Amino acid sequence: MWVRVLGSAAGGGFPQWNCACPACRAVRDGSRPARPRTQSSVAVSPDGRRWLLLNASPDVQAQMASFPALHPSSGPDGARVVPLQAVLLTDAELDHTLGLLLLREGGGLVLHATEATRDTLCDGTSLLRTLEAYCPVEWRPVVPGADVPLADGLSYRAFDVPTTKRARFGPGGRSGRVVGYRLTDERSGRVLVHLPVVQELTAAVLGELDGCSCLLVDGTCWSDDELIRLGLAGRTAREMGHLPISGPGGSLEQLSPLPIRRTVYVHVNNTNPILLEDAPERRTVEQHGMEVAVDGLELQL
Repeated sequence: MWVRVLGSAAGGGFPQWNCACPACRAVRDGSRPARPRTQSSVAVSPDGRRWLLLNASPDVQAQMASFPALHPSSGPDGARVVPLQAVLLTDAELDHTLGLLLLREGGGLVLHATEATRDTLCDGTSLLRTLEAYCPVEWRPVVPGADVPLADGLSYRAFDVPTTKRARFGPGGRSGRVVGYRLTDERSGRVLVHLPVVQELTAAVLGELDGCSCLLVDGTCWSDDELIRLGLAGRTAREMGHLPISGPGGSLEQLSPLPIRRTVYVHVNNTNPILLEDAPERRTVEQHGMEVAVDGLELQL
């Protein structure tokens, strides 16, 4: 299984256009070592030729342009050959779905999403209805717990990620509002878990990490009160649907002891100090044997 982190930042990217927090200032003026990042999306392939997108960020065109494996080619009859086979959505958040509109020229799109996500995209944001006005969309229902075969021995199983975050476009508390994906290469037995949004590592969610070779996990905020302390929001990270990295019960404490070969933080918010390569918070993550994703990170499982 081939994996490419196309974008490693949370919504708004890094630096975020309207933010002057310490990390955004540092990456703009070069005063501290830090690399810009685009919004969260991952590409996965069973063979290095056919690719799936895990979420379609608003930066998807630039992300695909920077990755030659996703470039189109011409077939024997001159027709376009596009490596992108499908998009798998974890939720209906704008930073994970706006890129769908930028894929409308492809002549058709295969979209894997839960019923809750599809309903939000149809009736809440109308994004899917807009997309369908430009190109055919084939919806593949994602049912948490069901194993779904894909090409060349690659399969996935989605799992429900409980959340109490505010439902912007529909009723809350519905199953399937947020899911993670457990992708398995049946030939090697290696497993990738993509979990860019998680509010709590419940027993059920932790169970989905059994036998995981590589975990791409929510790294939105370092501390629960990060945005409050910076005067940028009135809610904690958990209240916004994201488990913080640090502190009692944080993801660092819970995940670092697990026997996972590589654990990589993705979906990192622009306010998170781990984006600064000389920050003590970054050193803490690395001392625990975990990583901070950067755009263009490639993994082979």
